[in-house]
Amino acid sequence: MEFIITAVSLLFLFAIVVEVHAGNFDVTKYGAKDGANADISQALMSAWKEACQSTSPSTVVVPKGTYLLNEVIIEGPCRAPIGIRVEGTLKAPADPSQFKGDGWLTLNHIDQFTLDGAGTFDGQGATAWARNDCGNNPQCHKSPMNLRFNFITNAVVRDVTSLDSKNFHVNVLGCKNLSFQHFTVTAAETSINTDGIHIGRSDGINITDTNIKTGDDCVSIGDGSRNINIQRVNCGPGHGISVGSLGRYPNEEPVVGITVRNCTLTNTMNGVRVKTWPASPAPGTASEMHFEDIIMNNVGNPILIDQEYCPYNQCTLKVPSLVKISNVSFKNIRGTSSSQLVVKLVCSKSTPCQNVEVGDIDLTYSGPGGPATTLCSNIKPTFTGKQNPPACVNSAQSS
Repeated sequence: MEFIITAVSLLFLFAIVVEVHAGNFDVTKYGAKDGANADISQALMSAWKEACQSTSPSTVVVPKGTYLLNEVIIEGPCRAPIGIRVEGTLKAPADPSQFKGDGWLTLNHIDQFTLDGAGTFDGQGATAWARNDCGNNPQCHKSPMNLRFNFITNAVVRDVTSLDSKNFHVNVLGCKNLSFQHFTVTAAETSINTDGIHIGRSDGINITDTNIKTGDDCVSIGDGSRNINIQRVNCGPGHGISVGSLGRYPNEEPVVGITVRNCTLTNTMNGVRVKTWPASPAPGTASEMHFEDIIMNNVGNPILIDQEYCPYNQCTLKVPSLVKISNVSFKNIRGTSSSQLVVKLVCSKSTPCQNVEVGDIDLTYSGPGGPATTLCSNIKPTFTGKQNPPACVNSAQSS
């Protein structure tokens, strides 16, 4: 009798185990093999195709190990919630000329999606950085981004690492309710155009508890971005956290509802900034942008509105920006600056900034040239709380 009960119990436990793992689609079961020269692209696609047809929640699993992954496009929609769990290291081909498109792993039109695991997407970008001449050559070859999320909804990306992307690490386009949690971005400070997370034309994007070290903006927010929440992000090295650049192209959509809070920037070229191009081809707007509770550690240009953004002299500075900036706050921002100019609010002559609040600022500079300075033009901010240094003193101001 005891033997029968034990056997029944084992069968019951086995059934539970089978049920728990029934939703896992391990790429090694589809031909993937561990090894930096073993391409798992077809295995990943096969596992995804089968998982995507499942009527119950499913997960494609890349187990521990090192694998080569060529350019892959993952398509939805799927029939149930679905995820990809990366526990190993995926390596991209080092030569950017091997890519036909602008993404290494591209995910399209998926709802209720999760990308997680403790794994790494290694873009092997050093070769691409050395060849990048896009600053001087508008017709340059565009290298692929590590991860592209196109029209993804109700999704989470957590615990994975993007390493040494050839271009942007992550590009988010047309997404809604997508969260990045405990996400890591790593690339050399000298890597070119390697924005950590770039967001465009998306709504409800959350970036929390994330570490970004790269050669360009840690987070960049493009046109059409709404309700973007960035909290507890460590940024640096890099170019800071930026809204823009905006106003370079016709038919840009409004930016509205940006919150950056409880973040730390260290050894970055810029701090928190809004940047728009002069000589805009069409009017645009950026509003309800709030930067609060930020720590700056040896940061250049800690607080910056720049409506004369003109990298590589690719614009006409004499023609003002047509992007209207309004309802902006910089509050409780403190720390040290690597540049003498710590607050720069340079707005457009044709559409001056409106309703900008600067409150409780405590930024110090100890380098050559004297104490910290500020510069303001085409703006009349509201000041609250502490102002160290006093902002907009002896600056050109207009409304």
